[in-house]
Amino acid sequence: MLNGIGLLIILGCVFGSFLISGGKMTIVMHALPHEMMAIGGAAIGAFIVSNSLPTVKLAGKGLVRAFKAPRWKDKDYRDLLTLLFGLLSTFKKGGATAIEPHLDHPHESSIFSRYPRVLADHHLVEFICDYLRMMTVNFEDPHQLAEAMDNDIERHHHEELAPQHALQMMADGLPAIGIVAAVLGVIKTMGSIDQPTEVLGAMIGGALVGTFLGVLLAYCLVGPLAQKLLHLVNEEAKPYAIAKSAIIAHAQGAPTQVAIEIARRMTPSDCAPSFQQLETALDEAKNDLSIAV
Repeated sequence: MLNGIGLLIILGCVFGSFLISGGKMTIVMHALPHEMMAIGGAAIGAFIVSNSLPTVKLAGKGLVRAFKAPRWKDKDYRDLLTLLFGLLSTFKKGGATAIEPHLDHPHESSIFSRYPRVLADHHLVEFICDYLRMMTVNFEDPHQLAEAMDNDIERHHHEELAPQHALQMMADGLPAIGIVAAVLGVIKTMGSIDQPTEVLGAMIGGALVGTFLGVLLAYCLVGPLAQKLLHLVNEEAKPYAIAKSAIIAHAQGAPTQVAIEIARRMTPSDCAPSFQQLETALDEAKNDLSIAV
């Protein structure tokens, strides 16, 4: 919705100012299909040449993601914290025997199944399960665990950013591709130098549409979408930091509720539950899971 409003403002102001100043849209509309074919085709072709097939596919999905709202809402962060509380409490109370069934089959777990939106993020679920499973085999050195988790988060984040980097490179190249299209238009114009001034003026104007399109697409469409995707990827990395904070605090011997409070402070401020909201959610979890803390 917000993206659509932004695009309408861009197109309305750019072409509106052109018309108000006396510009003729007929020249732009006549040149638009040919210039768009040259610029769009060259940009897409270069994009395919410079990236692997998985990155190309992920970039397409990334463009779709850029038009959607962020996946993580306020309730999802609260659910994640409550899920971590349930898992860590179960681990602390019953040890490896109690927690392993939940880690081996999270989709069948009575703890995970209470939070379907968190469970739907399979990368995050695997991350949580893998590191809790490490702790069940006495891998409890908090420093080693933190380092391993940081490396894992960095690797995952790097992979998630690959399509964003590819789109940003396309945005960076579009102005130059627009110049290529404009130069072709000038070459065409020079081949018709014997034509009347009115004809040459229209041809030169059409050639300049290429430069205009390259800059417009770079800085008003592809570039902003790449930046929006960067923001979304960074936002979706925050649940990993929250999970890491809770697990490391637990490994350091902090009481479960204290570990969850430390993790709460890693939650984005505009989505973080208040201390009272989280306490209410944890009390409900204690009742539902019959955990005595």
